[in-house]
Amino acid sequence: MQYIEKTGLQVDEGLACFIRDEALPGSGIEESHFWSGFSDLIHDLASENKTLLQRRDALQAAIDDWHHANPGGSVEAQEAFLRSIGYIVPEGSDFAIATQGVDAEIATLAGPQLVVPVMNARYALNAANARWGSLYDALYGTDAIPRETAISKDYDPVRGAKVVAWAKAFLDSAVPLDLGLWADVKKLDVEAGELHIETAQGVSALKSPEQFAGYLVDSTRELHVLLRHHGLLIEIIV
Repeated sequence: MQYIEKTGLQVDEGLACFIRDEALPGSGIEESHFWSGFSDLIHDLASENKTLLQRRDALQAAIDDWHHANPGGSVEAQEAFLRSIGYIVPEGSDFAIATQGVDAEIATLAGPQLVVPVMNARYALNAANARWGSLYDALYGTDAIPRETAISKDYDPVRGAKVVAWAKAFLDSAVPLDLGLWADVKKLDVEAGELHIETAQGVSALKSPEQFAGYLVDSTRELHVLLRHHGLLIEIIV
């Protein structure tokens, strides 16, 4: 592993190249500004972090010693001991956190927040997939819709019909049409950047056109339509 100097820090060369070539381009942040700010954080917080780690080690040693001296101690005794060493502290008053500049995917959008090692591609892929799954699969394979028959390897068309009906009712609730229901839709098409929805009652559109977030026609000519609801995306594949 080779290191290079960056504003008083010894940085792995691979990390430095990643920051320079992949992370910063398009961000509007100069490389020198990034390393200067990162160095300031490291030097400002290093001593505090060291103190906290020493405190953690001291607490762990005290807990280990107590359990060795009090095998099988009661829950009440354990709690009293933990309070005596400051491991458990009195509950404070209500407070609010006003952090700014946090990505919407973390600050406001509902979804699993998974931290994975970047060097393991499978873990990273699983984390991404946790936020993007099939509603049909989720409904068919779980008890979100109560089962009336035993689980089987064979496809259950009755259950399948209930899944489709549930999903279309969800679309009526989340991205309603200005004419008809999603169960009446015969065709989806995009012309001149606008979503056209053909229903049994005629050509319709979304009741709130701003919910149309985009589309893609892939190499197999499948149409992928993205609709937005509460900041999240619904993908319909035709």
